[in-house]
Amino acid sequence: MWNDFLNELTPKMWELVASSTFETIYMGFVSTAIAIIVGLPLGFLAFLTGKEQILENALLNKVLDVVINIGRSIPFIILLVVLLPFTRWVVHTTLGTTAAIVPLSVAAIPFFARLTANSLLEVPAGLTEAAKSMGATNWQVVTKFYLPESLPSLINGVTLTLVSLIGYSAMAGAVGGGGLGNLAISYGEHRNMIYVKWLATIIIVLIVMISQKLGDRLAEKVDHR
Repeated sequence: MWNDFLNELTPKMWELVASSTFETIYMGFVSTAIAIIVGLPLGFLAFLTGKEQILENALLNKVLDVVINIGRSIPFIILLVVLLPFTRWVVHTTLGTTAAIVPLSVAAIPFFARLTANSLLEVPAGLTEAAKSMGATNWQVVTKFYLPESLPSLINGVTLTLVSLIGYSAMAGAVGGGGLGNLAISYGEHRNMIYVKWLATIIIVLIVMISQKLGDRLAEKVDHR
């Protein structure tokens, strides 16, 4: 069995494994970055427009809450298919890692926005009053108080988002999204190279474990509570 494993993993196959691993990491990190850029302010806005918050607005808060909840409730495989026309419009193709980043990002934005809003709920309730009593503006309340206080939880949210997207990227491989998922399906399943399938799975698990460990350590490092 071990000899069969080594015979299947030719230099060319190792190159495919290496490139697929890079594609998976690329999809995960770029999609996470987009989720942070869009989802972080969206989550802050959803929190700050809530009851008794500095930007209280019941209508806007309700709209944001509905949009975020609907966005994060749609199964990724359905979202992947539904967004094919939008993906083609954005990147002019529905195949490859760059194309896969579009649905991955769309799925991650409401997910991270909800994690952000939940992280802010952990901040002490009297923080706003304390900040306002010191003459802080709304912007200062957000940047000098809420953001530092919620940073450890936000980092955990980023880690959770990245880990989830690594798993989603494997699913994107089913429709030509590239990465280790595509490798496992194209070679491990369709060509019956079962060892390639297991190798792809092991690498994905390792990426997830390393990402989780690094995220946990970073969160602990910035947590001064």
